[in-house]
Amino acid sequence: MNDNHRDQPQPFGGHIARLAGDSTPWWPEPVRPAQGNPNIIVVLLDDLGFSDISPYGSEISTPTLDRLSAGGLRFTNYHTAPLCSPSRASIHTGMNPHRAGFAGVANFDPGFPGWTMEIDPSIDTLPHLLRNAGYATFAVGKWHLTRDGAMHDGAPRNSWPLQVGYDRFYGVLEGWTNMHHPHRLVRDNSPVAVDTYPDGYYFTDDITDEAISYLKSLRSHDSTRPYFLYLAHGAVHGPLQAKANDIATHRGRYQQGWDEVRARRFANQIELGLFDKGTALPPRNHEPGYEVEAWATLPAEAQDRYARYMEVYAAMVDNVDQNLARLLAAVEALGDLDNTVVLFTSDNGATREGGAQGTRSYYRQFGNPAGFGRDFDIERDPDLIGGPQAMVHYPRGWGMASNTPFRLYKSCTHAGGVRVPMIVSWPKGIGLDRAGTIHRQYQYVTDLLPTILELAQVETPKDLDGASFASAITHGANESTHLEQYSECFGNRSFYRNGWKLVTLHQRGAAYDDTEWELYNITTDPTEVNDVAAQYPEVIAELADAWERTAWNNQVFPLDDGLGLLQVLRRPDEASLNEPVRLLAGTPSLERYRSQKLVALRDFDIEIDIVHQDADGVLVAHGDQGGGYVVYIEHGIVHFGYNEYGIEKIVAANLLDPGQHQIHIAARCGEPYTWNFTISVDGRPQATLDGVEMLMGFAPFQGIDVGIDRRSPVLWSTFETHGAFAYPGVIEAVTYLPGPPAPYDPAELIQLMRSAGRRTE
Repeated sequence: MNDNHRDQPQPFGGHIARLAGDSTPWWPEPVRPAQGNPNIIVVLLDDLGFSDISPYGSEISTPTLDRLSAGGLRFTNYHTAPLCSPSRASIHTGMNPHRAGFAGVANFDPGFPGWTMEIDPSIDTLPHLLRNAGYATFAVGKWHLTRDGAMHDGAPRNSWPLQVGYDRFYGVLEGWTNMHHPHRLVRDNSPVAVDTYPDGYYFTDDITDEAISYLKSLRSHDSTRPYFLYLAHGAVHGPLQAKANDIATHRGRYQQGWDEVRARRFANQIELGLFDKGTALPPRNHEPGYEVEAWATLPAEAQDRYARYMEVYAAMVDNVDQNLARLLAAVEALGDLDNTVVLFTSDNGATREGGAQGTRSYYRQFGNPAGFGRDFDIERDPDLIGGPQAMVHYPRGWGMASNTPFRLYKSCTHAGGVRVPMIVSWPKGIGLDRAGTIHRQYQYVTDLLPTILELAQVETPKDLDGASFASAITHGANESTHLEQYSECFGNRSFYRNGWKLVTLHQRGAAYDDTEWELYNITTDPTEVNDVAAQYPEVIAELADAWERTAWNNQVFPLDDGLGLLQVLRRPDEASLNEPVRLLAGTPSLERYRSQKLVALRDFDIEIDIVHQDADGVLVAHGDQGGGYVVYIEHGIVHFGYNEYGIEKIVAANLLDPGQHQIHIAARCGEPYTWNFTISVDGRPQATLDGVEMLMGFAPFQGIDVGIDRRSPVLWSTFETHGAFAYPGVIEAVTYLPGPPAPYDPAELIQLMRSAGRRTE
């Protein structure tokens, strides 16, 4: 049982008399795992495609993973959920994503059982079960199992990592972060106070350092207690950012383009024995909205830029492998390597979120309601790509290559979205006779929890959707323990049973009927090339009916009806986040979502009350290099700086006299998805900035700071001169006054469409 449902304490086993000398003391037996139980490390990457590591055919050298696969097992038919939060929920619960409350990513909250975006406290999670059995439990990296509205400091922490069962946590609660300047680090139950990061800081290095410190600390206090380490990387999720020396290693390696890289990876996979000779490599993705151009048809300038994006991606993968080597070296130095299970995999397939052309303005492209279905980009010095100033992502052609040999991408229920690499290493448990074995049986992400529990000799809860495949690890069993499985993501659906796979690529707004089903025998056609739906109508009918019944049993409904309601609806109590807020000097950084609710898609005012005494510095900052705004005094003059998704715009007011002043920033909605700003001092307008693109979706991604511009700066030009630019003068208060929503607020538009009764079915 988890910590909220512990068994009653053991009855006292001694004897109590009137006097201590006549009494017999007694202590309850400590909970200790069975002697020799293994340590367990789960290494989870983010958006890593099937072919992105060298044991699965990649040209990216990953020698640490090569060693793990050579001494362990590779699984080629392991499936996961099509998105990150759902797969993470299944890892932690052993339940299907919707039944665990994660139909999508934890950035939605539409008010339906399959979309709670929180693991119910009554569920026995993997870390709870292991901790209650005596394991130490640690998590580092990306969490993304807490809904947007519950990440701020005033919210209940019941879905934060420690409450879900971990002894220690270090990382980010969000779905991604700036790899050079993380927007909000959390240690255990508290945000980490960071003004600036040291030169050379990199998130993958940092979380690896923290993981190593946890293990060293444990062993210095208890030499035998086994541990569970959940190492959930931010890499390789966008925005793509890497260390300069790692990028340099891969410079010039991708000029041949995605078609050639894909062909070579597939040839490597055949040679490695991952697939049989005769397996077909599908043609380029061609479905509308998913299609990829032939590399040879692209202009030379585009080829050069796209190759640079992939160099950064490769550098991120490379760096993960380097850090895994550091972690395992520490495990070995502590004497634990022989009896440590290491399970390496990805949360879903590689992504298409960079669009057809990629982007140098991630937040302008990704999650921006004004840009749905269109590509957004800005000009950037190529040398900035991958560094802290640029928020880039590759074109979906590289996502296609990452998912070699499969079709489509993350969020799709075709293989490209759900079939990912999985390596299991355990020197003591696997042995040399089975080292390097390839397993082709179907397994699913819900199987990880019961498998880990069986290896740890911990009783498995009864109400699970997964089935242990521990026998494959301990005895080399080749039979699948998972015979059927549904999947659903934004209307894309699939159902697997005994080698048959029924699947759709759902067009938003189209009817959910049997005409969109495709059918594949993935035993003989693992790359889903030969659609046999027309030949087996009886199989279509059987599996479609099975999908429907299973969907009702797993809280999959309601399905997306093409209006975006499931992505926009929010619980009513979030309205309080739109109320005015008064921030005093010294207030810790506001959390990202809480900050956005003050300004997103609406008019807003900021009142800054100061006592000026010939001091320069930042008065208020909101955002980072991906987009934001900042008010600061430089040389006695008030400045308003706006980062328009990577483009800096600055206006200046008049010289500020010493004394008490109120600086007022008025933001008014202009033409669709623009703001007009007026900067006033003591009631007198002094500067304007009109027609700037609104910051929407996930921008500004860094929360509000008073008196300083922490972490990733809004304006790089100011950061280069002044750093975080703390204001040494007196800030009495900064008051945010949210105004009326813009008339083109998507939530309001959707409500209008909903009231008009538009429905898909």
